[in-house]
Amino acid sequence: MEEKLYQKTPLFKSHKLHLEKGLNVFYKMECFQPTNSFKIRGMDAFCRFHVKQGHKNFISSSGGNAGYSMAYAGMKLNAKVKVVVPKTTSQFMKQKIETLNAEVLIFGDAWDDAHQHALQLSKTENAIYVPPFDDELLWQGHSTIIDECFDQMPQPDKLIVSVGGGGLLCGILMGLKKHGWNKTQIITTETKGAASFYESYKANKIIELKEIKTVATTLGAKKITPMALKLAKEFNISSFVMDDEIAIEATTLFAKEYNTLVEPACGAALSAVYFDYELITPNDTILVIACGGANQNFFN
Repeated sequence: MEEKLYQKTPLFKSHKLHLEKGLNVFYKMECFQPTNSFKIRGMDAFCRFHVKQGHKNFISSSGGNAGYSMAYAGMKLNAKVKVVVPKTTSQFMKQKIETLNAEVLIFGDAWDDAHQHALQLSKTENAIYVPPFDDELLWQGHSTIIDECFDQMPQPDKLIVSVGGGGLLCGILMGLKKHGWNKTQIITTETKGAASFYESYKANKIIELKEIKTVATTLGAKKITPMALKLAKEFNISSFVMDDEIAIEATTLFAKEYNTLVEPACGAALSAVYFDYELITPNDTILVIACGGANQNFFN
């Protein structure tokens, strides 16, 4: 049997929120993955598939976490990896990617710019292009989160997930459909400067943002994958947007509860249970995808 590049992550019940607010909240701790985020699940599926086809040269575009996970997959599967990141990606994150023997290229002001550059490079260098969120192999990899939750807990009443480009959301919804958890209400969370899913869901069509302006840079896709909008129509979705400050505060509360750092992108999902939003009630069993994020450190 092939050794997976990702780990089966634990499901933690929040005793703090149960004691303080009477809430039944469970965290799926994707922050405990080898690359500190759920992204490694999708990259495992994507990279392994193409390596089996004989490909060993990959070019990825990323705001940070997808590239870091792709670099890890490439290192483990003996593949060459280049990662194109925008100028907003921190030096801390670029160094983490380079530590895994991947080459980092900087291009553009937002992920969308890096994406276009990486696409062109992949053509000229005869490499497999690795998108950070818009590919069925990635969604299949991310859906394994729900496979594990199915064995770890009863069906949740509500599931809270952060949305960037929509890859994680696609995987979650595919996993819910697979296990017959269609009646679970989905609460999507984004920061105001990166609310591409919120705007698209509200308009019932893909809306491209003019700019990304948020501290949660790894949510920074100007438009979502169309599959996220398509799958969302099959579920009861509540789309929620908050200020950067709320997402940051949620990461602080999570660190105090679990001694674990996550990015503001993950804090967006955590904020829904830490603060008194009307979407959450004590009668609910709530599953929060603690998606993690490696672009956070103790020293900045």
